Amino acid sequence: MSILAVIPARGGSKGIPRKNLLEVGGQPLIAWTIAQAIGAGEDVHVVVSTEDAEIAEVAASYGAHIIDRPPELAVDTAPTEPVILHAMDQVEKDGMELEGVMLLQATSPVRRPDTIRRAIDQFRTTGADSLVGVTPQSPFFWHPPTGQDPSARADYDWRNRPRRQDLQPQEMFYFENGSLYLTAPHIYRDTGNRIGGTISLFILDEVEGVDIDTIADVAAAEQMLARIGWTLT
Repeated sequence: MSILAVIPARGGSKGIPRKNLLEVGGQPLIAWTIAQAIGAGEDVHVVVSTEDAEIAEVAASYGAHIIDRPPELAVDTAPTEPVILHAMDQVEKDGMELEGVMLLQATSPVRRPDTIRRAIDQFRTTGADSLVGVTPQSPFFWHPPTGQDPSARADYDWRNRPRRQDLQPQEMFYFENGSLYLTAPHIYRDTGNRIGGTISLFILDEVEGVDIDTIADVAAAEQMLARIGWTLT
């Protein structure tokens, strides 16, 4: 039984053209996620799903297996779940038995060296049907006035404001940052969704919350990768 790690990587990104190949810390952006997944253990089968020949060549050079993505799954409007299901079909056709399917976004390159392994261990020990990667957030959120009430509304008791360091885990909010999902295959098959069944939160470190949407995010990613100690050769 294997964990299938799928890294979707279209060639036609809009915000930053060719984003998956953007240089981050001296390496193509996608290389960081490939290396992290391969380093998680021999039971992790790492694939990159792409329609782009250059991305496929770069991904293969860093050790990923390539799934040729059909053109209809590479358009701007294509959701991610059919891409994952297509990858599942391909590896199962080759005889692989899947214990879990991990979706890793290449645009979230900052992960601690043990993050993917910890996620797999949590998936196995808890028996969850799906793990959602989240980063912790303080509950100090406000909502603007609605209707006839002119006063803003807080999600916490501002009259007795706690210190952040005194907050308990159940008092925190958790932001789904898109970096990592780990799902039982039957959830994808039965619901067409990456999340379902018994859902467990996989808590990422705050430094792992970097998502590259703009060029300005590259510097933040490089800083955090250096802070963690990640290097690729």
